[in-house]
Amino acid sequence: MASPSRITSIAPRRAIEGGRVTLYGESFDIDHAPAPSVLIGGVPARVVFAGPDRLVVEVPSGLSDGGPTRVQVDGMSADNQAIQIAFPLATGLHQVDSPVFDRAGNLYVTYSGTRGQQVPVSIFRVRPNGTRETFSSGIVNPTSMAVGPDDHLYVSSRFEGTVYRLSDEGAAEAYATDLGVACGLAFAPDGTLFVGDRTGTVFKVDQAGHALAFAMLPSSVAAFHLALARDGSLFVTGPTLSTYDTVYHITPEGKTLELSQAFGRPQGLAIGPDGSLFVVEALAGASGVYRLPAAGTPELVLSGPGLVGVAFDKHGGMVVCSNDTAYRLWDHSS
Repeated sequence: MASPSRITSIAPRRAIEGGRVTLYGESFDIDHAPAPSVLIGGVPARVVFAGPDRLVVEVPSGLSDGGPTRVQVDGMSADNQAIQIAFPLATGLHQVDSPVFDRAGNLYVTYSGTRGQQVPVSIFRVRPNGTRETFSSGIVNPTSMAVGPDDHLYVSSRFEGTVYRLSDEGAAEAYATDLGVACGLAFAPDGTLFVGDRTGTVFKVDQAGHALAFAMLPSSVAAFHLALARDGSLFVTGPTLSTYDTVYHITPEGKTLELSQAFGRPQGLAIGPDGSLFVVEALAGASGVYRLPAAGTPELVLSGPGLVGVAFDKHGGMVVCSNDTAYRLWDHSS
């Protein structure tokens, strides 16, 4: 008598709908049709690869409650195994970089629009209780955001080459101009602002709004994405037409180094609660959020299609964004 199917581990342990996870185990019956039956949260999951000790499955839609979710193969549950499903927090967006949290736990997301498009609402604010509200209007092609040491939200417009500072009520005033195709933003603790111009320049902007070229990189076909580490290191991604793209490490002195070439289309960046760098890989078939160690192989920590950005709140909770949806993960172990 054949042994029953058994799941021994799951990777990654976090996902959004459409993401692919691998179930490792024993005695998966692949010799008889149909393929092993997999349920995630009681909903059938499509099996995209089947082997006797490994199944790759696609997380189904309809798991809107999120949280720890039971996985079953042929009616058998995993041994103390569950996956964390992120749930849709805000929809109807046009996000092109990472969202951002302020110190009060409010999340800011964008409707960026096509080039030069005037949209009714540029930036939405999502309260900690999940309520979404209009925050700012009138910024053309809002692209990247950062909260400054002054607690104000700063937003780049790739159409105007301008970075705006927003008041508590969402009114925008120009902070720095003539920044090319202004995209990624990152603040240093002393108030210095780094701005990524997707044509190839990373600018350093002082507190008076004066910009100087800080580093030069290959131009991007999409956007530059920036994140600043605790030691002052700046990390940059900018997708090109190459087969593999580089994650750049720029030292506080302005020296440019190549940190990794493991990604096909790296986009949004964030520094996690433990100080690790997290990178969004948008390449079809490998899309997800990876933890990138200083040395070694990137680790896939969340799987999901079409992701562009990632952010962490002050408690370590993760939010990831596709172009049109922000997903919340109630899991502070990231």
